[in-house]
Amino acid sequence: MSHRSLHLTIAAAMLALLGLTALGGFGGPTRLEDIRKRGTLAVAMRVGPVSFVPAEGNGAASEPSGFEYELLAGFAESLAVELDVRPVASVEQAMALLENGTVDLVAAGVSATPARRERFAFTRGYLETQPRIVHRNDVDDAESVEDLAGQRVEALAHTVHALRLREMANDREALTWRALQRSTTEELLYRVWRGRSDYALTDELFLALNRPFYPELRAGMAIGPPRGLAWMMHISDQELLDAANVYLEGRRDDGMLAVLRDEHFGHLQEFDYVGTRTFLRHITERLPRFRDLFTEAAETNGIDWRLLAAVGYQESHWDPDAVSPTGVRGVMMLTQDTAAFVGIDNRRDPAQSIRGGAAYLASLRERMPEDIPEPSRTWLTLAAYNVGLGHLEDARRITQMRGGNPDEWFDVRSNLPLLAKKEWHQRVTHGYARGWEPVRYVENIRRYFHLLERVTQPGQPETPSVAREALLPRPLRIPASIESML
Repeated sequence: MSHRSLHLTIAAAMLALLGLTALGGFGGPTRLEDIRKRGTLAVAMRVGPVSFVPAEGNGAASEPSGFEYELLAGFAESLAVELDVRPVASVEQAMALLENGTVDLVAAGVSATPARRERFAFTRGYLETQPRIVHRNDVDDAESVEDLAGQRVEALAHTVHALRLREMANDREALTWRALQRSTTEELLYRVWRGRSDYALTDELFLALNRPFYPELRAGMAIGPPRGLAWMMHISDQELLDAANVYLEGRRDDGMLAVLRDEHFGHLQEFDYVGTRTFLRHITERLPRFRDLFTEAAETNGIDWRLLAAVGYQESHWDPDAVSPTGVRGVMMLTQDTAAFVGIDNRRDPAQSIRGGAAYLASLRERMPEDIPEPSRTWLTLAAYNVGLGHLEDARRITQMRGGNPDEWFDVRSNLPLLAKKEWHQRVTHGYARGWEPVRYVENIRRYFHLLERVTQPGQPETPSVAREALLPRPLRIPASIESML
């Protein structure tokens, strides 16, 4: 053997040895062992409601949130380590961080593809969403792939949707499409909403999350089977993969996955086109007048001002002169008894009404059992604001009778309508109530609250400065769909 060949052989052996060491060979620590040793689980996540919503600093939403974030926080807790989130702009950036060892896994709304499986391992799916063609309501629905021929069709580059369109175009020469580079789902949908493209391929879930800002968009035909979102990690990290799958299976069995899905996406089940456009218009026309009042009352009572504003909108559409047939009135639609309880004497005065509504919400929340966790504590409080604390306690009792968890809104919600059924309201203390009303009431407020969160969240497309300054005291961005209201 020549000296050159010998040197090459030795070099190859050294590289193989280094590779084995990196993968945990020859007794080196596995990825899971390394995570436990350093005390952190590093995860690449895309910013957005599905994955990760950063904390807002000094505001009410001072804690991070997001469906995948909360699921991962539980996984980190099960490993007795801290969660270390590394925000990324794209799946490609996340995969690069995974490959160079900067992060331990990726949770960015990803799913497995044959090409990805050659490089990475994937957990079992924990959330399913259907890819669909999206279009405006004034554009004909595509009933087949052939209907897309000659149309302006787009998808985000380097996604499973781009891969699917590429495969479809290979089979049909007439189908052309464009991959948007360095763009977000919001920007993809905005282009369709503005008429800059005719159709886009994205997930039904992401359309539902953004449709309130682009109410003219519609979900068209399904493209392929539903895809399951999963965590992605290095193909050699079998021990970490096994631990993640055991954790996810446990959360499926104990109902946590269902609760998280409801918490983050339950308010998306119904879409009211007219109501959504009216709400967006009232954000710019009515809310600026009361925004400071909501903020001050919310801070005094430890409530997110956007939640308080959402309650006010559900009650009166932010109309201080609103009066119901039963005599409740004002922005927060307080009864005379409630007004007396919170110490206000003029229910039509916006400042008094908002201050009184906030105080009453806070008092209801304080009277809830201490062990009820968030966010169920908030949703149950809102139900009590609508139907009364006594009837809510009856519904919690019925929930317990039927084997549910009386501390989870997810379970209580399904039992509240039973208060209208004789065989159930006779078995509890406060009798009959129209139990379906607080269910609809809370779900409406959740939608308004979600919209207000997004409106006041950095990173949305820019709008005229007059509207932004009227609504927001700091330089944030609000959805471009409000442009049409100005």
